[in-house]
Amino acid sequence: MQNKVFSVKNIAKSFGSEKEHNYIEVIRDISMDIDEKEFIVILGNSGCGKSTFLKILGGIDSATKGSMELYGKNIGRQIPRNALKHFGFVFQSNNLLPWRTAEGNLRFNLNTMKLKGPEWEKRIDEMLDIVGLLDYKKVYPHELSGGMKQRVGIARALVHDPDILILDQPLGALDAITRKMLSYEILNIWKKTQKTIIMVTNNVDEAILLANRIFVFSNKPAVITHEIRVDIPVEQRNHEIANNQRFNELREQINEIVRATL
Repeated sequence: MQNKVFSVKNIAKSFGSEKEHNYIEVIRDISMDIDEKEFIVILGNSGCGKSTFLKILGGIDSATKGSMELYGKNIGRQIPRNALKHFGFVFQSNNLLPWRTAEGNLRFNLNTMKLKGPEWEKRIDEMLDIVGLLDYKKVYPHELSGGMKQRVGIARALVHDPDILILDQPLGALDAITRKMLSYEILNIWKKTQKTIIMVTNNVDEAILLANRIFVFSNKPAVITHEIRVDIPVEQRNHEIANNQRFNELREQINEIVRATL
């Protein structure tokens, strides 16, 4: 039996006021349980509320209704500050500090969380090594390609050793070739770190390659329309996956689901 790490129960999010006629309901009644070491993908059309949902999960925003549980403990509608250490967040834009080197960006994250000492300095090198950028530790963001910047962003999110890594469309701003290459990098990072990962994407192939389970969101206000378990063994998730029969069955099934929400 797997250990449940994180749960959301009947989460909803709205903006504005009905009285002032500017009320917008973005998310409605979303619930899910997430297990340790699981890779969850949230899939849906652009503008459906996926990123809003992820910001709630990452403590950047609060829910209007519902609650969350971390390791079985109710933490309310917003992740409290003392629980943020359990989460690492990767944004669509890398959000690196341009005046800091790759290692400097990771160290800034540690300093913010008041994590100092030789073991944490060692971890900076370990995380840059995991994303394949140890040789670039002294390099500034403007000297890195888009894919390399995003890998630094992933290393920064991992450096404080969070339990849960949250990826908000981390590949969305990349060109098609870099995006495909980095999707395999993310898969390898998950294999190496065994973190629980929750990721948002609107790319069906990406979702099937990476996920243990895919939650499909409807258009706004977002509800979960389908939960799909990806039963492709990890060892078969490689550059030949497009030839995998099960991959193509799931692709056809999910594309049909997504088209129905348009």
